[in-house]
Amino acid sequence: MIVYDGTKVDFLNSVEYDTIAVEIENNIYTKMHRSTAKNEFRSWENSLEYMYKVLNDNDIPNEAGIAIEYNIPQTSKRVDFIISGYDKCNNPNIIIIELKQWDQIKEVISEDALVETYTGNANRKVVHPSYQALTYSRLIRDYNEAVQDDEIRLFPCAYLHNYRRKEVDPLDKIQYKKYLCEAPAFTRGEAMKLREFIKRSVVEGDNKELLYIIDNGKIRPSKSLQNSIASMLKGNKEFDMIDEQKVVYEEIISISKRCMSDGKKRTIIVQGGPGTGKTVVAVNLLAKLTNQNQFVQYVSKNSAPRNVYLKKLKGVINKSSIDNMFKGSGIYTESDNNIVHTILVDEAHRLNAKSGMFQNLGENQIKEIIHAAICSVFFIDESQRVTTSDIGSIEEIEKWAKKQGAEIVHKELKSQFRCNGSDGYLAWLDNILEIRETANFDMNDVDYDICICDNPNQVRDIIIERNTAPNHARLLAGYCWDWIKEGKNDSSVHDIKIGDFEMSWNLGNSTTYAIDDTSINEIGCIHTSQGLEFDYVGVIIGEDMRYENGRIVTDFTKRAKTDQSMKGIKKLYKENPDQANKIADEIIKNTYRTLMTRGMKGCYIYCVDKKLNEYLKKKVQQNG
Repeated sequence: MIVYDGTKVDFLNSVEYDTIAVEIENNIYTKMHRSTAKNEFRSWENSLEYMYKVLNDNDIPNEAGIAIEYNIPQTSKRVDFIISGYDKCNNPNIIIIELKQWDQIKEVISEDALVETYTGNANRKVVHPSYQALTYSRLIRDYNEAVQDDEIRLFPCAYLHNYRRKEVDPLDKIQYKKYLCEAPAFTRGEAMKLREFIKRSVVEGDNKELLYIIDNGKIRPSKSLQNSIASMLKGNKEFDMIDEQKVVYEEIISISKRCMSDGKKRTIIVQGGPGTGKTVVAVNLLAKLTNQNQFVQYVSKNSAPRNVYLKKLKGVINKSSIDNMFKGSGIYTESDNNIVHTILVDEAHRLNAKSGMFQNLGENQIKEIIHAAICSVFFIDESQRVTTSDIGSIEEIEKWAKKQGAEIVHKELKSQFRCNGSDGYLAWLDNILEIRETANFDMNDVDYDICICDNPNQVRDIIIERNTAPNHARLLAGYCWDWIKEGKNDSSVHDIKIGDFEMSWNLGNSTTYAIDDTSINEIGCIHTSQGLEFDYVGVIIGEDMRYENGRIVTDFTKRAKTDQSMKGIKKLYKENPDQANKIADEIIKNTYRTLMTRGMKGCYIYCVDKKLNEYLKKKVQQNG
């Protein structure tokens, strides 16, 4: 949907008569049924004055199409400014311009394609403007049938009209070069350069014809995107499906296709414990349904799995195209009904109610995902809720599905492919952690390497030994040690100290701890390991879980001050101690259960509490 469209002459006239912002505001109210905030109105007035200066050139045809605030179909993303026309060879071209009012920028070294700037009344990390423009152009190219069939070429760029570029500028740092090459960024004083960029692609006007074609183009994944994601899985053994994984996969494909044919909203809930293959099924579904011409998105609240997949896929698919397929769970707060064909929600137990940096957007992520998709698939393990903000439960999903008239389908993945295929280890773990009573009081005949170590150095030595060849062993710990701010990017600054044992938390300048070559020098936490798996894990249990008077006890007061997973628990404790302790007990036990089930072949444990260490050692030795 295009909020404002006209020719270049129409646009120039509207700016000259000071009506352009009012026209956009009225169109947004008419077409989108929402009011415009004052700061958004002022931004149009400011930015569009600069675009007037750029376009006020006789060599840019008067009949060139102009679109402002183009809402990319099936998404909540809006392109700021579009110019359409034909080049000297009569090729149909679209220029995509991302407008920014920033006047300062800092580079972000640790995370790809991010910069820091003052926006929304605070300094925030945001995507580089060139990357944003490039992402929007790829989203249109990858999913707009008209762009593909009519071979409409897209040329993205950014215009930071308030930003004064220096000779050595953060905007141009080496980590952004690949995005600047495809989507150049123009700054204050470079209106003439942007004008020349436009004139290379728009020589003849189209009288808005190309805008109409794009705005009415059907949603269809491009063949190149389909082929790329198919090749991503081909020969990649970690995504091979076996037994019931294949059965559930085929059943979900059938249900999703039914949604496409009859238009009926359906919600599928797939229940499965650690290592049952929830992610394997989800990623395979992403590839298969995309190849069936669906607009599909893989969603997770936890960024760690997404970042790992992005890194693994690098070179197979353009990063910006991948980013459009792998999304965070808070992006649907303003989405229209059924804008995505199928949404695949991995780690659905980690979903939150509110979205946004300050948890102030939207109403409920489950509701918003179901609303946005014709077919929504939730992969869930209720025993992996590990923070006070985790609301994902089967009951909650069912509630919102019923409210939106979605048909509910239940599926289950039972077979265990982690922990050497041992359901016995999981049952034993649930039993000794007193999460639930099970029939497995021992691990006789369980083929899994488990050892309770006498000190953390022993755990580290074993993990380093196990990690030598495949780089697939990791040290993990409960969040009982503060993350020292000054050492967030320095592994020589040791956050975790136990006697003569010292190590650093995983570094803040990497989002792919699970697969980084140097991660063996750091200790990961629940947030960098949940949803991922390793061959072997070493787990350090902090003082938040102890053994007293013949029972496992938990203590949220021993969590680190920097831990956000227990946010609000102290306040709740003052109001209702029993409820606070019950919630904290579930979170702490679920956290260690999750950490202790990341290893496919073995788990090595050390407990800071000596009594707990002796208790677990005794339990393991009983099964020796």
